Amino acid sequence: MVSFDHRDPGTDEGVWTAALRRDLPPLDLDVDRLIVVAAHPDDETLGAAGILATAAVRGIPVDLVVVTDGEGSHPGSPTHSPATLALLRRRELRTAVETLGLDAEPLFLGLPDGGTDEYRDAVSAALGEALDRAGSDRVLVLSPWRGDGHRDHRVVGEIVEEVCGARGVRSRAFPIWLWHWGAPGDVPWDAVERLVLDTGARDAKTRALDAHASQLQPLSPAPGDEPMVHPRMRAHFERDAEVFFAPEPRDRAAARAATERAASSDEPAPAAAEPAAGPAEPAPDATVGQAYFDDIYARHDDPWGFDSRWYEERKRAALLAALPRRRYRATFEAGCSTGALTVELARRSDRVLAVDLAAAALERARRRMATSANVELRRGTLPDDWPAGEFDLVVLSEVAYYWAGADLDRGLAAAVASLSGDGQLVACHWRHPVAEYPRSGDSVHDALAGRPDLVRLVRHEEEDFVLEVFARPGARSVATEAGLAS
Repeated sequence: MVSFDHRDPGTDEGVWTAALRRDLPPLDLDVDRLIVVAAHPDDETLGAAGILATAAVRGIPVDLVVVTDGEGSHPGSPTHSPATLALLRRRELRTAVETLGLDAEPLFLGLPDGGTDEYRDAVSAALGEALDRAGSDRVLVLSPWRGDGHRDHRVVGEIVEEVCGARGVRSRAFPIWLWHWGAPGDVPWDAVERLVLDTGARDAKTRALDAHASQLQPLSPAPGDEPMVHPRMRAHFERDAEVFFAPEPRDRAAARAATERAASSDEPAPAAAEPAAGPAEPAPDATVGQAYFDDIYARHDDPWGFDSRWYEERKRAALLAALPRRRYRATFEAGCSTGALTVELARRSDRVLAVDLAAAALERARRRMATSANVELRRGTLPDDWPAGEFDLVVLSEVAYYWAGADLDRGLAAAVASLSGDGQLVACHWRHPVAEYPRSGDSVHDALAGRPDLVRLVRHEEEDFVLEVFARPGARSVATEAGLAS
């Protein structure tokens, strides 16, 4: 799963400028009609305004289908309710497409922002009707790329590929958020086509971008309110060319469609370009297995933004601050991933054993801790491969919601059994629902709180995560241990 924050600086446009210097085949625009299916107002401008302006100049009719009104782009805005924002974004889109020279009224489906997965039939029907009206096989259909890291982009991209593939119509996808979170290695270069924009098309695109003011500027003066598309992000859409991806062969696309359904969490949330095939999405009642994680790490060096997101940095600091002791003799970390937390635990421990089931994650962790002589990294599948030995700190950070059914009970029992007499267990988990996780973070902590062999020493709860420290019954508080309280 790709995880990113629109407020992050993102990949510098200079990286993409260098990568796109390669010789890329041109996009064929010799068509009778162009159909664009946008997940949100502004997708059509960010990803395809240049081709739309070019089509208008050439006299190619354009149909624009807008699936949602993008009313969820600024949740909790003190100045714009979702209904107000929906109307505003429709107005912005109309202004943008008029700037590009399009005459036809966009078709607004008005489906829920973030909820397109439940309305696949409606989107498919709208596209089918647009293709029927076209009355020609010489049609090109454009949509957001389904690997873009945003749930709605993924769903709309899947639908367009499915409908067009079944009807023998050519389709192409344009990436948007890939330019922000991705790197050249995330691009399916063998599927890339490019449309070079003349000066007129570039100027029209600039004016169209300006029309989407709600996405380019903060909606309120509140501190920390930042635009969805900040200047570094906008730079990706001011190039002299637009990039489009041809669909994968249908057998490959079908093989990994389920995995992509788990790839976007907000979002904008959030999938990168991936290998030729991937594992099926985990069943909701099954523990998430190795194939899922191998696929995730194959597609992105830092899938959850451990090293790039302030959210993750702050959460690690909160976890470390919650630990009741300054130092531990032996620490076990379950599911260490790339080692962002492991390296911090090593500074507070005489020795650390960290286990993960993904070889790629462990390789990145080894590079991170090349000079940490007190850390042992081991590959294993938990809870089955729970290590022998005794630890005075066990860390369950963003791991136990992957354990379904009896695996959670086995994992928690193994964690408690491995605690020394004065040992402590710290657990920290994301609280929002994630489709491919068999349980929620809250359910994990409910299970911990219900164990008679544990008492809670610390609880820190936020809207996004819950953090707790447990110990065996009879454990004393930090102040009591230090003689400050009785």
